Amino acid sequence: MEFTVKHSLPGRIRVCYDKQRITRRQAALAQSLLSVQEGMNSVSVNYITGSFLLYYDTELLSEKKIKAYFMALSDKYLGDVELLNSVEEPQEQDNLLFDLALMVLGHYAKLLLPPPLRLLMRVWSLGPRILRGMQHVAAGNLFKSEVLDAAAITMSLLTGDSKTASNINFLLNIGDTIEEFTKKKSYSDLADRLLSQNDQVQLVQGNTETTIRLSLLKKDDVVVVRTGGMIPADGDIIRGEGLVNQASITGEPLAVEKRAGLTVFAGTIVQEGELYIHVRAVGSQTKVQNILSMIDNSQQLKVSSQVRSERLADQLVKYNFLLSLTVFLCTRNITKVMATLMVDYSCAMKLAAPIAVLSAMKEASDYGILVKGGKFLEDVSCADTVVFDKTGTLTAAVPKLSRILAFGGRSEEDVLRTAACLEEHFAHPVANAIVHAAKERGIVHPEEHAKVDYIVAHGIASELNGKRLLIGSYHFVFEDEKAVLPDNFKDIKREAQAKGESLLYLAEEQQLAGIFAIHDPVRENAADIVQLLHESGIKDCTMITGDDEGAAKTAARLTKIDHYISQALPEDKVAYIKKQQKAGHKIIMIGDGINDAPALVAAETGIAMGDCAAITGDTADIVLNADDGLMGLYRTRLMGMRLMEKIETNNRGIVKVNTALMAAGLLGFVSPSLAAILHNASTILFCAKSARPLLEPAHAV
Repeated sequence: MEFTVKHSLPGRIRVCYDKQRITRRQAALAQSLLSVQEGMNSVSVNYITGSFLLYYDTELLSEKKIKAYFMALSDKYLGDVELLNSVEEPQEQDNLLFDLALMVLGHYAKLLLPPPLRLLMRVWSLGPRILRGMQHVAAGNLFKSEVLDAAAITMSLLTGDSKTASNINFLLNIGDTIEEFTKKKSYSDLADRLLSQNDQVQLVQGNTETTIRLSLLKKDDVVVVRTGGMIPADGDIIRGEGLVNQASITGEPLAVEKRAGLTVFAGTIVQEGELYIHVRAVGSQTKVQNILSMIDNSQQLKVSSQVRSERLADQLVKYNFLLSLTVFLCTRNITKVMATLMVDYSCAMKLAAPIAVLSAMKEASDYGILVKGGKFLEDVSCADTVVFDKTGTLTAAVPKLSRILAFGGRSEEDVLRTAACLEEHFAHPVANAIVHAAKERGIVHPEEHAKVDYIVAHGIASELNGKRLLIGSYHFVFEDEKAVLPDNFKDIKREAQAKGESLLYLAEEQQLAGIFAIHDPVRENAADIVQLLHESGIKDCTMITGDDEGAAKTAARLTKIDHYISQALPEDKVAYIKKQQKAGHKIIMIGDGINDAPALVAAETGIAMGDCAAITGDTADIVLNADDGLMGLYRTRLMGMRLMEKIETNNRGIVKVNTALMAAGLLGFVSPSLAAILHNASTILFCAKSARPLLEPAHAV
């Protein structure tokens, strides 16, 4: 592939290509292939200018290596029909300047026509706007900005001033085009940011499983999805059975049983079980629709400030009419009447607020934070209580196995082998600690056991050589399953509490086989984040965990949490949240495990850590960046507070500016055409202000 480096900085490079030799689809394929390279943070392509913009990790990539990637993009890849068919044909991109140039050319080209034809063209172009105004009147919506515009144009025509009517309509069309482009661009930018190229899936090839990125998934591939996992593509089940939560697609509140021969959809969650799926549609294509639906839904989840802006804008329209009527009765000056009609509060208020929300959501996505609606940013800004899960949230999500206690004459190696064999099926931090410890010790654990059952917030049950195996919490192994406690259990537990360790228990046929002491270090910045949250107005930070008292107490002390509750079940978290809500508190719940999902739903705002279980991320209102940890929580809080402030500030500014323009029109300082220009210009300026970042780079945290 022939290319030219147009501009390069550490971590950022712009590369141009020949549009005459590389098609749009080939450029899209190149974008997909480049995106999956290790160290590549993001790759975007501009098909109009023929250029790629790449952001990369300087520790893993260099400009020289990126050039090598482009040089490797030969016809072997860009000419491969199967690869080309795996990417969508890029849509034509809107060109605002080109559209505006055509509008200007068309408007002034009318001056070259004969007067009768020119008049006919003017009236024809005015018809749609007058018709929209009449439709609102017929529907009883008198106080709309469209009615104001139609009234001003109609009044100009009735007085015989078709030139002024045409100019007003032209300026309104210019404003509409810019506003529509701005809003569409906001939607498009947000969708692009949310389309992650890094989602991973389990590809099945023969008897082996391989982890690949979603962007590399192709039609007719076979993937496996297990408990808690998200189905990456539309497909047919060829093996396995399970319960699938389809709420994101069908709205059904309860999971649906799925087995071989049935169809599943991208974005749904395997709540329980294991499914082998034959892919019918490429994962990234089906995910696009889910993301666009999420963005559309997010606009229904409007912040209250945005709703107030829209209501205020509609209420103020009637005062425009009253002012215009007063001006007419007092002055009989049609020009002044039209000047006051050309200025309203509705356009700017109704456009600036949603653009501010969309821009905030996009800015959050720039930090790797997925916000599913502007309402949730407002809820975060209004909250006064944060409830934290412990493992994977306040802690580093990389717990380590510190020691093993074996029972019944077993060796530590045997106990660890059995535990790793069970835990390798589940992507939970504690399970990862067991599997990683076995790997470090060179312990091989072949699949010899029966089907694994995962009991949420409790543990795992299976069978090996006809004997029932259990691994999990004290509550699960000893209270639910009635395993026999060892004689020295109190001493073991006392020592674990002193060291701040959590204990995981392995039992065989109700006899204790081993105890695993897990050390889960808290995140380095956890105490700082708790302090920042207090400074931002949060009154109480509480940790609720299923861990033992000792581990919970140690974590609470190190993170400076206000309160903690240990040995809690999922329903205990929900009960605590509801109790606080009855007391008048607004709650943020943040967690990462499947067992946190009910609490995320119960809180005003549910926030999931970036490396959470899929069902948790699907349930949450906001999902943080996995690499950013708890700092994303504070960023989200700060952005929510600044978004509310921005909307209110904009509204005050819009009222002041447009009131001044009305006064200028009333006093005869501006003509109707100039009033339209100034009104549209101020609307565009407020929209541009709304799109500005909430966190300036110098103050970004």
